Amino acid sequence: MSSAPEHPVGIDELLERVREDLDRVEPAEAHDAARAGEALLVDIRYAALRDRDGLIPGALVVERNELEWRLDPQGSHRLPEATGHDLRVVVICNEGYASSLAAASLRQLGLHRATDLVGGFQAWRAAGLPVAP
Repeated sequence: MSSAPEHPVGIDELLERVREDLDRVEPAEAHDAARAGEALLVDIRYAALRDRDGLIPGALVVERNELEWRLDPQGSHRLPEATGHDLRVVVICNEGYASSLAAASLRQLGLHRATDLVGGFQAWRAAGLPVAP
């Protein structure tokens, strides 16, 4: 029988813990890495935000609830872009919170280079990087 932890972890502490293992990237670095073919940008924002704010050209759109299924290189539902465990994935959410948790989940699947974008899509846009309607 499983027992509850003595000290439950709150979301702020969990976020801090998972970010210790991530080599989080700033928008300009993510842009350069994607352009050089060194990183796959993955937008996990929900449709209403993508419709409202636009898309990052070249980013793969994968709904958050499908992320692990689509990017697991060994998974039966993987996308063609899920080429292997060495793939550098930069997860992008709206403001850079959910993406940290998502990147940590991808790391548990063996995608050891998975990380996320500091500040999310909003930071990308604020940096003046390309956005498509």
